[in-house]
Amino acid sequence: MWIALPYPIEIEAYALACLQNKNLMARYFAVAIFSGVESKTVGDIGTITKSLPSFFIPNVPFSWETLQIIFPYSLSMAIVGLLESLLTSQIVDDMTNTESDKNREARGQGLANFITGFFGGMAGCAMIGQSMINVKSGGRGRLSTFVAGIFLMFLIIALGDLVIQIPMPVLVGIMIMVSVGTFDWSSFKYLVKAPRTDAIVMLATVVIVLYTNDLSKGVLVGVLLSAIFFVVKISMIKITQEGTRFIVDGQLFFASSDSFVDYFKKTTIEEMEIQIDFSNSQIWDESGVGALFKVVELLREKGIRAEVVGLEASSKKIIAQLDGIISSSN
Repeated sequence: MWIALPYPIEIEAYALACLQNKNLMARYFAVAIFSGVESKTVGDIGTITKSLPSFFIPNVPFSWETLQIIFPYSLSMAIVGLLESLLTSQIVDDMTNTESDKNREARGQGLANFITGFFGGMAGCAMIGQSMINVKSGGRGRLSTFVAGIFLMFLIIALGDLVIQIPMPVLVGIMIMVSVGTFDWSSFKYLVKAPRTDAIVMLATVVIVLYTNDLSKGVLVGVLLSAIFFVVKISMIKITQEGTRFIVDGQLFFASSDSFVDYFKKTTIEEMEIQIDFSNSQIWDESGVGALFKVVELLREKGIRAEVVGLEASSKKIIAQLDGIISSSN
Protein backbone atom coordinates (compact mmCIF):
# COMPACT_ATOMS: atom_id res chain seq x y z
CA MET A 1 0.00 0.00 0.00
CA TRP A 2 1.50 3.32 -1.09
CA ILE A 3 0.49 6.52 0.69
CA ALA A 4 1.28 10.00 -0.64
CA LEU A 5 3.21 11.83 2.04
CA PRO A 6 4.30 15.49 2.08
CA TYR A 7 8.02 14.51 2.05
CA PRO A 8 10.18 12.49 -0.34
CA ILE A 9 10.51 8.76 0.32
CA GLU A 10 13.92 7.16 -0.11
CA ILE A 11 13.69 3.50 -1.15
CA GLU A 12 16.66 1.61 0.28
CA ALA A 13 18.30 -1.58 -0.95
CA TYR A 14 16.04 -3.90 1.01
CA ALA A 15 12.95 -2.24 -0.42
CA LEU A 16 14.29 -2.56 -3.94
CA ALA A 17 15.02 -6.21 -3.32
CA CYS A 18 11.47 -6.76 -2.12
CA LEU A 19 10.12 -5.00 -5.22
CA GLN A 20 12.30 -7.09 -7.50
CA ASN A 21 11.00 -10.27 -5.86
CA LYS A 22 7.38 -9.21 -5.55
CA ASN A 23 6.32 -11.19 -8.62
CA LEU A 24 7.89 -14.35 -7.23
CA MET A 25 6.23 -13.82 -3.85
CA ALA A 26 2.88 -13.03 -5.48
CA ARG A 27 3.08 -16.19 -7.59
CA TYR A 28 3.95 -18.32 -4.57
CA PHE A 29 1.06 -16.71 -2.66
CA ALA A 30 -1.38 -17.45 -5.48
CA VAL A 31 -0.15 -21.02 -5.97
CA ALA A 32 -0.33 -21.77 -2.26
CA ILE A 33 -3.90 -20.48 -1.96
CA PHE A 34 -5.53 -21.70 -5.18
CA SER A 35 -3.66 -24.93 -5.94
CA GLY A 36 -4.05 -26.56 -2.55
CA VAL A 37 -0.32 -27.08 -2.13
CA GLU A 38 0.64 -28.02 1.43
CA SER A 39 2.20 -24.97 3.03
CA LYS A 40 2.15 -23.59 6.54
CA THR A 41 0.18 -20.35 6.77
CA VAL A 42 -0.35 -17.58 9.28
CA GLY A 43 -3.61 -19.26 10.31
CA ASP A 44 -1.70 -22.36 11.37
CA ILE A 45 0.28 -20.31 13.87
CA GLY A 46 -2.75 -18.80 15.58
CA THR A 47 -6.18 -17.31 15.14
CA ILE A 48 -7.07 -13.72 14.26
CA THR A 49 -10.10 -12.21 15.95
CA LYS A 50 -11.67 -9.73 13.55
CA SER A 51 -13.00 -7.36 16.20
CA LEU A 52 -11.82 -4.60 18.48
CA PRO A 53 -10.77 -5.68 21.99
CA SER A 54 -13.04 -4.98 24.93
CA PHE A 55 -12.20 -3.90 28.46
CA PHE A 56 -12.06 -6.58 31.16
CA ILE A 57 -10.47 -7.30 34.52
CA PRO A 58 -8.08 -10.29 34.47
CA ASN A 59 -9.71 -13.30 36.13
CA VAL A 60 -6.89 -14.05 38.56
CA PRO A 61 -6.79 -13.95 42.35
CA PHE A 62 -5.35 -10.67 43.62
CA SER A 63 -3.06 -12.21 46.20
CA TRP A 64 0.59 -12.32 47.26
CA GLU A 65 0.99 -15.76 45.65
CA THR A 66 -0.14 -14.40 42.27
CA LEU A 67 2.33 -11.53 42.54
CA GLN A 68 5.16 -13.96 43.31
CA ILE A 69 4.33 -15.88 40.13
CA ILE A 70 4.08 -12.97 37.71
CA PHE A 71 6.67 -10.59 39.20
CA PRO A 72 9.84 -12.33 37.88
CA TYR A 73 8.41 -12.46 34.35
CA SER A 74 7.15 -8.89 34.59
CA LEU A 75 10.53 -7.65 35.80
CA SER A 76 12.47 -9.39 33.01
CA MET A 77 10.03 -8.14 30.37
CA ALA A 78 10.19 -4.61 31.74
CA ILE A 79 14.01 -4.59 31.73
CA VAL A 80 14.29 -5.97 28.19
CA GLY A 81 11.53 -3.72 26.87
CA LEU A 82 13.02 -0.62 28.48
CA LEU A 83 16.52 -1.39 27.23
CA GLU A 84 15.33 -1.99 23.68
CA SER A 85 13.19 1.16 23.70
CA LEU A 86 16.06 3.31 24.97
CA LEU A 87 18.41 1.75 22.42
CA THR A 88 15.90 2.34 19.62
CA SER A 89 15.41 5.92 20.76
CA GLN A 90 19.17 6.52 20.73
CA ILE A 91 19.55 5.00 17.26
CA VAL A 92 16.71 7.13 15.88
CA ASP A 93 18.23 10.24 17.50
CA ASP A 94 21.56 9.52 15.81
CA MET A 95 19.91 8.91 12.44
CA THR A 96 17.79 12.07 12.54
CA ASN A 97 20.19 14.36 14.47
CA THR A 98 17.51 15.03 17.06
CA GLU A 99 17.21 14.65 20.83
CA SER A 100 14.33 12.72 22.37
CA ASP A 101 13.09 12.69 25.96
CA LYS A 102 14.04 9.22 27.19
CA ASN A 103 12.11 9.61 30.46
CA ARG A 104 8.97 10.53 28.56
CA GLU A 105 9.41 7.50 26.30
CA ALA A 106 9.79 5.20 29.31
CA ARG A 107 6.73 6.65 31.08
CA GLY A 108 4.63 6.41 27.92
CA GLN A 109 5.64 2.80 27.34
CA GLY A 110 4.85 1.86 30.94
CA LEU A 111 1.42 3.49 30.91
CA ALA A 112 0.56 1.99 27.50
CA ASN A 113 1.51 -1.52 28.60
CA PHE A 114 -0.44 -1.13 31.83
CA ILE A 115 -3.61 -0.06 30.01
CA THR A 116 -3.15 -2.66 27.25
CA GLY A 117 -3.34 -5.45 29.82
CA PHE A 118 -6.97 -4.56 30.55
CA PHE A 119 -7.82 -5.18 26.88
CA GLY A 120 -6.11 -8.55 26.57
CA GLY A 121 -3.07 -7.15 24.83
CA MET A 122 0.57 -8.14 25.23
CA ALA A 123 3.27 -5.85 26.54
CA GLY A 124 5.32 -4.18 23.83
CA CYS A 125 8.25 -1.87 23.31
CA ALA A 126 10.01 0.07 20.57
CA MET A 127 11.28 -2.08 17.69
CA ILE A 128 14.72 -1.34 16.29
CA GLY A 129 14.18 -2.91 12.86
CA GLN A 130 10.79 -1.35 12.18
CA SER A 131 11.96 2.04 13.46
CA MET A 132 14.99 1.98 11.17
CA ILE A 133 12.80 1.10 8.17
CA ASN A 134 10.43 3.89 9.13
CA VAL A 135 13.17 6.50 9.39
CA LYS A 136 14.99 5.37 6.25
CA SER A 137 11.69 5.57 4.34
CA GLY A 138 11.29 9.21 5.31
CA GLY A 139 9.11 8.97 8.43
CA ARG A 140 9.93 11.71 10.92
CA GLY A 141 6.73 12.40 12.86
CA ARG A 142 3.78 10.75 14.56
CA LEU A 143 1.93 10.36 11.24
CA SER A 144 4.17 7.50 10.16
CA THR A 145 3.54 5.42 13.29
CA PHE A 146 -0.16 6.31 13.20
CA VAL A 147 -0.48 5.07 9.60
CA ALA A 148 1.35 1.85 10.51
CA GLY A 149 -1.04 1.19 13.41
CA ILE A 150 -4.17 2.00 11.40
CA PHE A 151 -3.06 -0.19 8.49
CA LEU A 152 -2.30 -3.09 10.84
CA MET A 153 -5.76 -2.72 12.39
CA PHE A 154 -7.30 -2.64 8.90
CA LEU A 155 -5.48 -5.86 8.00
CA ILE A 156 -6.77 -7.64 11.10
CA ILE A 157 -10.38 -6.44 11.05
CA ALA A 158 -11.15 -6.10 7.33
CA LEU A 159 -8.70 -8.54 5.72
CA GLY A 160 -8.38 -11.11 8.46
CA ASP A 161 -9.62 -13.99 6.30
CA LEU A 162 -6.99 -13.19 3.70
CA VAL A 163 -4.17 -12.61 6.17
CA ILE A 164 -4.52 -16.08 7.71
CA GLN A 165 -3.96 -17.60 4.25
CA ILE A 166 -0.58 -15.91 3.74
CA PRO A 167 2.07 -18.65 3.43
CA MET A 168 4.82 -18.46 6.02
CA PRO A 169 7.60 -18.75 3.37
CA VAL A 170 6.42 -15.43 1.92
CA LEU A 171 6.78 -13.75 5.30
CA VAL A 172 10.14 -15.45 5.79
CA GLY A 173 11.38 -14.01 2.51
CA ILE A 174 10.22 -10.53 3.45
CA MET A 175 11.80 -10.77 6.91
CA ILE A 176 15.10 -11.94 5.41
CA MET A 177 15.23 -8.92 3.12
CA VAL A 178 14.28 -6.61 5.99
CA SER A 179 17.01 -8.16 8.15
CA VAL A 180 19.60 -7.74 5.39
CA GLY A 181 18.60 -4.12 4.94
CA THR A 182 18.49 -3.15 8.61
CA PHE A 183 21.52 -5.11 9.86
CA ASP A 184 24.44 -2.90 10.80
CA TRP A 185 27.15 -4.54 8.68
CA SER A 186 29.74 -2.08 9.96
CA SER A 187 29.52 -3.82 13.35
CA PHE A 188 31.88 -6.51 11.99
CA LYS A 189 34.54 -3.86 11.43
CA TYR A 190 33.86 -2.44 14.87
CA LEU A 191 34.16 -5.91 16.38
CA VAL A 192 37.71 -6.19 15.04
CA LYS A 193 38.82 -2.71 16.10
CA ALA A 194 36.81 -2.42 19.34
CA PRO A 195 38.37 -2.89 22.78
CA ARG A 196 38.57 -6.54 23.74
CA THR A 197 36.05 -6.15 26.56
CA ASP A 198 33.47 -4.58 24.23
CA ALA A 199 33.96 -7.38 21.72
CA ILE A 200 33.51 -10.03 24.43
CA VAL A 201 30.27 -8.40 25.61
CA MET A 202 28.88 -8.25 22.06
CA LEU A 203 29.78 -11.84 21.21
CA ALA A 204 28.57 -13.22 24.55
CA THR A 205 25.22 -11.45 24.20
CA VAL A 206 24.67 -12.74 20.66
CA VAL A 207 25.70 -16.30 21.56
CA ILE A 208 23.42 -16.43 24.61
CA VAL A 209 20.45 -15.07 22.66
CA LEU A 210 20.94 -17.57 19.82
CA TYR A 211 21.53 -20.51 22.17
CA THR A 212 18.62 -19.85 24.54
CA ASN A 213 16.23 -18.12 22.11
CA ASP A 214 15.67 -15.69 24.98
CA LEU A 215 16.58 -12.02 24.48
CA SER A 216 16.26 -11.26 28.20
CA LYS A 217 18.99 -13.76 29.11
CA GLY A 218 21.33 -12.35 26.49
CA VAL A 219 20.73 -8.80 27.68
CA LEU A 220 21.23 -9.87 31.30
CA VAL A 221 24.57 -11.51 30.49
CA GLY A 222 25.65 -8.47 28.50
CA VAL A 223 24.76 -6.07 31.31
CA LEU A 224 26.53 -8.21 33.93
CA LEU A 225 29.67 -8.54 31.82
CA SER A 226 29.70 -4.80 31.13
CA ALA A 227 29.36 -4.09 34.85
CA ILE A 228 32.18 -6.50 35.73
CA PHE A 229 34.53 -5.08 33.10
CA PHE A 230 33.69 -1.54 34.21
CA VAL A 231 34.47 -2.33 37.85
CA VAL A 232 37.75 -3.97 36.87
CA LYS A 233 38.68 -0.96 34.75
CA ILE A 234 38.01 1.70 37.38
CA SER A 235 39.52 -0.40 40.18
CA MET A 236 43.00 0.33 38.83
CA ILE A 237 44.46 2.77 41.36
CA LYS A 238 47.86 4.44 40.99
CA ILE A 239 49.87 6.18 43.71
CA THR A 240 52.74 8.48 42.78
CA GLN A 241 55.26 9.80 45.30
CA GLU A 242 56.57 13.35 44.95
CA GLY A 243 58.77 13.99 47.94
CA THR A 244 56.57 13.79 51.03
CA ARG A 245 53.43 13.90 48.93
CA PHE A 246 51.63 10.74 47.77
CA ILE A 247 49.22 11.50 44.91
CA VAL A 248 46.34 9.03 44.48
CA ASP A 249 44.96 8.54 40.95
CA GLY A 250 41.82 6.44 40.56
CA GLN A 251 38.67 5.63 42.47
CA LEU A 252 38.91 4.28 46.01
CA PHE A 253 36.14 1.75 46.71
CA PHE A 254 35.71 -1.92 47.58
CA ALA A 255 37.51 -3.21 44.47
CA SER A 256 40.59 -0.99 44.85
CA SER A 257 40.87 -0.73 48.66
CA ASP A 258 43.24 -3.71 48.98
CA SER A 259 45.64 -2.27 46.39
CA PHE A 260 45.60 1.06 48.21
CA VAL A 261 46.48 -0.52 51.56
CA ASP A 262 49.09 -2.88 50.07
CA TYR A 263 50.99 0.02 48.53
CA PHE A 264 51.61 1.69 51.89
CA LYS A 265 52.41 -1.66 53.49
CA LYS A 266 55.14 -2.43 50.96
CA THR A 267 56.51 1.09 50.49
CA THR A 268 59.37 2.23 52.71
CA ILE A 269 58.72 5.76 53.94
CA GLU A 270 61.56 7.57 55.67
CA GLU A 271 59.80 10.90 56.26
CA MET A 272 58.06 11.51 59.58
CA GLU A 273 55.25 13.59 58.02
CA ILE A 274 53.59 12.96 54.66
CA GLN A 275 50.55 14.06 52.69
CA ILE A 276 48.10 11.74 50.95
CA ASP A 277 46.62 13.79 48.09
CA PHE A 278 43.13 12.84 46.84
CA SER A 279 42.83 15.69 44.32
CA ASN A 280 42.66 13.13 41.47
CA SER A 281 40.65 10.55 43.36
CA GLN A 282 37.32 10.03 45.11
CA ILE A 283 36.16 7.81 47.96
CA TRP A 284 32.93 5.99 47.15
CA ASP A 285 31.99 3.57 49.92
CA GLU A 286 32.65 2.17 53.38
CA SER A 287 35.49 -0.02 52.09
CA GLY A 288 37.28 3.03 50.72
CA VAL A 289 36.88 4.95 53.97
CA GLY A 290 38.01 1.93 55.95
CA ALA A 291 41.09 1.54 53.73
CA LEU A 292 42.03 5.20 54.28
CA PHE A 293 41.66 4.90 58.06
CA LYS A 294 43.66 1.67 57.99
CA VAL A 295 46.54 3.33 56.12
CA VAL A 296 46.56 6.32 58.48
CA GLU A 297 46.63 3.99 61.48
CA LEU A 298 49.33 1.83 59.87
CA LEU A 299 51.53 4.86 59.30
CA ARG A 300 50.87 6.17 62.82
CA GLU A 301 52.12 2.87 64.28
CA LYS A 302 55.34 3.43 62.31
CA GLY A 303 55.67 6.90 63.78
CA ILE A 304 54.61 8.66 60.59
CA ARG A 305 52.01 11.43 60.64
CA ALA A 306 49.77 11.31 57.55
CA GLU A 307 47.73 14.32 56.45
CA VAL A 308 44.90 13.70 53.99
CA VAL A 309 44.43 16.59 51.53
CA GLY A 310 42.50 17.27 48.32
CA LEU A 311 39.27 15.56 49.35
CA GLU A 312 36.22 16.77 47.45
CA ALA A 313 32.80 17.36 49.04
CA SER A 314 31.27 13.88 48.54
CA SER A 315 34.37 12.15 49.92
CA LYS A 316 34.35 14.40 52.99
CA LYS A 317 30.67 13.66 53.49
CA ILE A 318 31.00 9.87 53.44
CA ILE A 319 34.05 10.05 55.74
CA ALA A 320 32.08 12.18 58.22
CA GLN A 321 29.17 9.72 58.09
CA LEU A 322 31.32 6.62 58.67
CA ASP A 323 34.02 8.07 60.93
CA GLY A 324 32.47 7.05 64.21
CA ILE A 325 31.26 3.66 62.95
CA ILE A 326 34.61 2.57 61.50
CA SER A 327 36.60 3.96 64.43
CA SER A 328 34.49 2.04 66.94
CA SER A 329 34.74 -1.20 64.91
CA ASN A 330 38.53 -0.91 64.84
